Amino acid sequence: MQMDNRQNQIMSIADRVAAVRERICAAAISAGRNPDDVRLVAVSKTRPPSDIVDCMAAGETIFGENYVQELVRKAASVELSPEWHFIGHLQSNKVRSITGIVTLIHSVDRLSLAEEISREWGKLGKSCDILLQVNVSGEESKSGVAEEGLIKLAVEISRLPYVRISGLMTMPPFFSDPELSRPCFARLRELSGLLVKEDIPNVHMSELSMGMSGDFEVAIGEGATLVRVGSAIFGERNP
Repeated sequence: MQMDNRQNQIMSIADRVAAVRERICAAAISAGRNPDDVRLVAVSKTRPPSDIVDCMAAGETIFGENYVQELVRKAASVELSPEWHFIGHLQSNKVRSITGIVTLIHSVDRLSLAEEISREWGKLGKSCDILLQVNVSGEESKSGVAEEGLIKLAVEISRLPYVRISGLMTMPPFFSDPELSRPCFARLRELSGLLVKEDIPNVHMSELSMGMSGDFEVAIGEGATLVRVGSAIFGERNP
């Protein structure tokens, strides 16, 4: 482990991006999937804009941010216009700040938030793509709609004029063994299938956002289309 840490410190961001992409490709092929069906979201929270520029130079185009003010600041300072995703807990009163900046919001877990997103994007005459965050593990500390409330929430949000539900997102508990996350990922895939069968207008289950640096290969094996990878690309994040 000590050697792995030293090697990680001397690797460039470009090296790490290449290594992560190789792992994504291998995991997809092992699962009988097309690697092109899995997109990498580089989680750039706490990282300086220069790291994002370096990451883009290595071919990465999608960046995930957890904090509204940090995202707004970076979006204004990174001139190359990457695709921004919001992946953290979002307060309704902060939606206005990211309206028109982000392409996808991964973490919608309540109707009031979706209503505010629809209201703000409606001012632009555009629709916002969102994912419903599901608390598959049932942990009280985790955000997300409970499984039993998912269909009801999807139906309610589907009626909003400027929001499109594009899939689901989850965060499993932290495990030292990534295989222990597999049941959570498998369950999110099952829930996606249940929503497909409901055939709710304006609800599309094209995306499954699941898997981070420690377990994204397992997530790919269970159908992830978006993997949120931070430390494996940028190194251990700053406090």
